[in-house]
Amino acid sequence: MNKEALKKIKQKALEEHIPIIMDDTLETLDKILKSMNLNKVLEIGTAVGYSAICFTEFLSEDGRIDTIERDEERVIEARKNIKKAEVEEKINIHLGDAVDILPTFKDKYDMIFIDAAKGKYPFFLEHALRLINDGGIIVADNVLYKGYVMSDYNKHKQRTAVRNLREFIKEINENPLLETEILEVGDGLSISKINKSNRRT
Repeated sequence: MNKEALKKIKQKALEEHIPIIMDDTLETLDKILKSMNLNKVLEIGTAVGYSAICFTEFLSEDGRIDTIERDEERVIEARKNIKKAEVEEKINIHLGDAVDILPTFKDKYDMIFIDAAKGKYPFFLEHALRLINDGGIIVADNVLYKGYVMSDYNKHKQRTAVRNLREFIKEINENPLLETEILEVGDGLSISKINKSNRRT
């Protein structure tokens, strides 16, 4: 990976107010992902490709990342950024809405990273549970959503997103298949490990 290119991609995204994974979130994941042998990663929400590029550092030699993005302009920029970072062999971008694309996926993944439309997190989780390997992890960013999720927030503007994030958090905490931590890192980070002893055969 070209680290100098990565720095420039990060700087440009911050200048243009494009949401990218925060440094403290990456540092938290760094500790976990270094101990895993990631062969296949799925990312829901590519944006400009920054997080996918960062995740290539944790891939096994022949590891791959599939990432989904519905905004065509972002995909064009992400492809350029991935090329600049010299990791185009490792990242495959799927252009389209994750709601349409996820049901078509059959491969299993060692890590699934959710960072897309907040109101769709329960749907993303349903497919993440189907697609995750035993011993894998499902990571979701921004799950506390500016503090709204854990407060009595009920304003109309973000009501659906907040309600669905609450549903998502309830599911990851109560699902016997998952061992979940929710960390006050960035805008809230959930890390759910698959407890394979509870998986139905």
